Amino acid sequence: MAARRQGERGAALLTVLLLVAIVAVMAATTLERLRLSTRLTANSVALDQARGLAFAAETLATSRITQLLRQNPDRVTLAGGWSNQPFALPLPGGAAMLRVRDGGNCFNLNSLVTELDGVYVADPTAVAQFARLARLLNVPGGEGIAAAAADWIDSDDQALVTGAEDGAYAGFATPYRTAGTLMVDPSELRAVAGVTGDAYAKLRPWLCTLPRATRSTINVNTLTPEQAPLVAMLLPDTLSVQAAAAGLLRRPAAGFADTQDFWKIFAAAGITDPLAERQTGVVTQWFDVRIDVTVGDNELQEQALIDATTLPARLVSRQWGEIL
Repeated sequence: MAARRQGERGAALLTVLLLVAIVAVMAATTLERLRLSTRLTANSVALDQARGLAFAAETLATSRITQLLRQNPDRVTLAGGWSNQPFALPLPGGAAMLRVRDGGNCFNLNSLVTELDGVYVADPTAVAQFARLARLLNVPGGEGIAAAAADWIDSDDQALVTGAEDGAYAGFATPYRTAGTLMVDPSELRAVAGVTGDAYAKLRPWLCTLPRATRSTINVNTLTPEQAPLVAMLLPDTLSVQAAAAGLLRRPAAGFADTQDFWKIFAAAGITDPLAERQTGVVTQWFDVRIDVTVGDNELQEQALIDATTLPARLVSRQWGEIL
């Protein structure tokens, strides 16, 4: 009898120990969930705060750009060192770093087409310019990339010579179709037939996707000599990159008064092209804005595009990075 009672006490003790262990596990799990929930809430608050600071920086950028263009509507130059220079914004609860640069000194991928009655049609001139830019950057297969990129955007299903429509993508391991509309981001080019990782890496710094199917106007007053390929691509192999860079180095401190002053530099060598001249300007119509926000240990990046074709300038697109 005593042995039975001793066994019952042992079983009861074991049961109590098991219950204690279960409660401990449940408590630990609950605490972990609480800690995770608290962290997620804190991150959410930090994200909202970071975005709020970014919105404030956007407002400052658009107002400054509007002010700049209203003060001198006939010419935008690099005077004042504003281009791509970090501008610190100490804000409550954090800080933001703002950078602004000319957003039109690029090849607009959406210019590969023109819009006619709501239909996108390939633009042969822009296709040729894109192919020429690729050649100047030593990107192989530039003609095919340019044609395939135009086919990616245009509304029809008839491939250009060396281009690619839906049939070219049907045989891929993961088949897909062309977009048939304007690109939103240059990274879409990576999905175009013939665009390798190496080709995209070489082309990407020179590309943009302005939200219009029109050729970007290159501002010869904000273009750097390193960006000379953007001028050379405008002419049919009559102007070298080196000559274009030399022309930009002859820019007056106050900038060119008009595009004719710039093209006069090359006229003596017999290099003239009215179409190329019309595609250049001395006023910037698009601005790229980069905003880096820090809130505590968290960071948020934003890339935005500001439309200054009409004033006041307005933000037309933004892309967020991730909280780190």
